[in-house]
Amino acid sequence: MIVLAMESSAIVASVAVCNEERVLGEYTLCNGNTHSETLLPMIESLLHFLGLTVNDVDLFAVSAGPGSFTGVRIGVATMKGLAFGSGKPCVGVSTLEALAHRYQIPSGLICPVMNARRKQVYTALFRAENGQLTRLMEDSAISVEELDERLNAYGEPISFVGDGYDLVKTHLKHFNHQTPANLRDQSASAVAYAALRAYNQGKYITDSELAPVYLRPCQAERERAEREAMKKEGATP
Repeated sequence: MIVLAMESSAIVASVAVCNEERVLGEYTLCNGNTHSETLLPMIESLLHFLGLTVNDVDLFAVSAGPGSFTGVRIGVATMKGLAFGSGKPCVGVSTLEALAHRYQIPSGLICPVMNARRKQVYTALFRAENGQLTRLMEDSAISVEELDERLNAYGEPISFVGDGYDLVKTHLKHFNHQTPANLRDQSASAVAYAALRAYNQGKYITDSELAPVYLRPCQAERERAEREAMKKEGATP
């Protein structure tokens, strides 16, 4: 099974082509949020050098969020366009789950963290055991302080991955495990691995059903809600 996977939920732009769990090729850029300009050329180049076309793809996989609202939208829209009309299955992968697959240790706790601004993180928690991941916490948008409290209950070393690594390293009391820098960022091959796992469990959708997953309103929606709340308060006698 040929899998085309894409990751654009943060600064990293990454595309990968896999044959089942074997990575045939992967391109990764970390030069800022220019995904609208880079993703399609990266895909076209990678497929070209592998001697493949989009028609050879059996499974389309994309990081569907959480993450940058713009980045997630671009990634999902691009993958929808590539899969459109093909009738091939699609999988929208949790960015946080893919990060956990990116740094899958033989055993122990893995906590993916993405900087959600305002001293908040997008996060989840997984336990690695015998090569398998078990989810212990649903994808959440919470404060660093709340994350610290939740993790304290486990009382064991925790591996952190994601672009929120430096943030939690600075603010978490229970930061006690160093992760190599080259294994902290998002990766399209990890998205492919998580998508294959979902596909084998029958968890796949059509291109029309593929959609972003947001854990909180975007900045524009938050600001509008704040303005409307202020208007209501001002109108209160």
